[in-house]
Amino acid sequence: MRRLFISDLHLQPERPDISRAFHYFLSHIAPPCDELYLLGDIFEYWIGDDAPLPGLEPLLRQLRDLVDQGTRLYFMHGNRDFLVGHDLMAQLGATLLPEQHRLIIDGEAALLLHGDELCTDDVDYQAFRAQVRDSQWQQAFLSKSVAERIAVARQLREASQQQGAMKQEAIMDVNPQAVADIMDRHDVELLIHGHTHRPARHAQPRQDARGERIVLGDWSESGWYLEIRDGKRELIRFTPPPECTTQ
Repeated sequence: MRRLFISDLHLQPERPDISRAFHYFLSHIAPPCDELYLLGDIFEYWIGDDAPLPGLEPLLRQLRDLVDQGTRLYFMHGNRDFLVGHDLMAQLGATLLPEQHRLIIDGEAALLLHGDELCTDDVDYQAFRAQVRDSQWQQAFLSKSVAERIAVARQLREASQQQGAMKQEAIMDVNPQAVADIMDRHDVELLIHGHTHRPARHAQPRQDARGERIVLGDWSESGWYLEIRDGKRELIRFTPPPECTTQ
């Protein structure tokens, strides 16, 4: 069983380098794999399935081709693409996961998250997260015209960037107690998440066992993925060769 996990690509028309890295990943690294998990912020923003980001159609077709070749594809919302819906999932042949997804990997219990709910020291962000994840807020937003949604999305992105620039780095990282609590609550030995853009593997002591927390990396001209196969875990960074294009 070969499982791959990625997050925080932040695909957007203004960043062809990220699209190039993802194209290479889907062409040369992902196949063949049994399961591919997209753990949030795959897109820089998403204002509804009726208004997909322009220019990403080839990458969406590649994802569908991977599914048609036998890969099971899973998607989890991030803090940028929490409005991805069932129409896109049907287009890709993917399964939409809940915010916290527990599964068994090579005989061990694991928990998948995007990771933003672990940043509990950032009180302002947690309040914003609760607001935009509310179903009534989402329905009201999706009822607006595409132009209105684009304007709101731009405002939210600008506000997020300004606030992030003023916050201490530690506030935007995970809270250690929140990590311990969620692993205990779900009774897991392994936690996999993204969001913080701090790729690493951390030992996570537990009361009766040794655990591990694996943080996925964010993408630019290079990409990151976690591969788990036959009990072996590898967090890998790659850079496409210069001759690779998205065509």
